[in-house]
Amino acid sequence: MVLRKNLYYLLKPAIPWAIRIRLRRLIANHLRRQFSGSWPILPPAARHPDGWPGWPNGKRFAFVVTHDVEGARGLARCWKLADLDKALGIRAAFNFVPEGEYRVSDTFRASLVQEGFEVGVHDLHHDGSLYRSSRHFDRGVPSINQYLRGWHASGFRSGFMFHNLDWLQELEILYDASTFDTDPFEPQPDGVGTIFPFWVPGNASKGYVELPYTLPQDFTLFVLLKETTIDLWTKKLDWVASHGGMALVIVHPDYMSFDRMPNDSEYPADLYERLLKYVVTRHSDTCWFALPREVAAYAAQVRASLVPSTYA
Repeated sequence: MVLRKNLYYLLKPAIPWAIRIRLRRLIANHLRRQFSGSWPILPPAARHPDGWPGWPNGKRFAFVVTHDVEGARGLARCWKLADLDKALGIRAAFNFVPEGEYRVSDTFRASLVQEGFEVGVHDLHHDGSLYRSSRHFDRGVPSINQYLRGWHASGFRSGFMFHNLDWLQELEILYDASTFDTDPFEPQPDGVGTIFPFWVPGNASKGYVELPYTLPQDFTLFVLLKETTIDLWTKKLDWVASHGGMALVIVHPDYMSFDRMPNDSEYPADLYERLLKYVVTRHSDTCWFALPREVAAYAAQVRASLVPSTYA
């Protein structure tokens, strides 16, 4: 399996987009039928963690937005997406690839932070190579940590949602966001089976918070499955809300069309806007609208209160 994945990402640049997306859509529709009983809702994922005290200020659930910027096309659309968020009172985390096909300037990141957004590190190259082997991952750690420090970033997310929670202990992070409660469409489809943040312990007092995404990814819904409504988003959101969990969504500016007819790799930004309006109008009184670093800090605080000796 690992060899097959490595071969795919090695050959991927040479495979035309039209062929790749056609194959992925065929596979995605097969998986949708196969996992209809566990996606997008996995009922056991609603179980509350032991000792879970609930969300701050008596809120029923948390809503967290993250934006993964994969390429130059996405970078060029960041401010349009940020403006859309701001218009509805939402602040999100923008996750940038440090050494991918674009470079993000200090000024650009600082401007987002000044507007109340968060900046995170998204992989290193976003080419599927980071988790090729433990040795390859270790070689990338110093560079990733350098970007984390230089960007004043608290969180990390790998490309393609590859993850090894033990290897991630080497990163200087408050949280990782490279997992999900359930998602059979990812190349590493082993979900963590919870809609709550959780602590990943390391040696001694070290560790970090894991923030799984719990709403279907926009690319999966609108580019692979060709959905034309937000029904699956709202169905899952309402389910997470009813069980007091964390509704964390990943939205990519790379695949959003703001001012023209979408092409085959895009979807109308209006669909994402409808999600935000739905949350704001239906759940504003019971929802904690939070940045990922805020949720991670709260989860770490909960962990500290449950295991005080770990933080002596």
